[in-house]
Amino acid sequence: MASDNDFDSYHLKNPQPGDLIEVFRPGYQHWTLYMGDGYVINMAPTEENSPVPFTSAKSVFSKKALVRMQLLKDVVGTDVYRINNKYDDVYPPLPLDKIIHLSEFLIGQEVSYDLLVNNCEHFVTLIRYGEGISEQANRAIGVIGIVTAAASAFSLLGLLPSKQRNGLRNRYKKF
Repeated sequence: MASDNDFDSYHLKNPQPGDLIEVFRPGYQHWTLYMGDGYVINMAPTEENSPVPFTSAKSVFSKKALVRMQLLKDVVGTDVYRINNKYDDVYPPLPLDKIIHLSEFLIGQEVSYDLLVNNCEHFVTLIRYGEGISEQANRAIGVIGIVTAAASAFSLLGLLPSKQRNGLRNRYKKF
């Protein structure tokens, strides 16, 4: 069993209060905001006993999340993380006292969750910068747009099987 010191020596990073922490999960990144003394604030499923790797993944299927303050080592688990204040050049961070005050106010609150418009990255960037930004969500929206455009093109070009085209045609005859 790893001790706290093992975690610290394995993750040789020195986050400062207000830093954004990007945790690399299989297939996506989970975002937290460092509060100090080893604690972070983040959006998590409303169920108390969710295992670490599934905390963000479960939120994908939920419309609600709970703002929690947890130890960074508990949120990271065995995953890799980094400090990533990637928007500092575009958006100046709010004063640290405002970041901490807002974070403390939100702890324990149930908040709305939406993968594309209000996810964990939106949440922590809103606290740090006053702007909810998510590059991850923007990429997903772009992929959805490309898939939708491709499906429309295939349909218009007659590349869908005739059974599917007839089903679509019949469905939209009413309109």
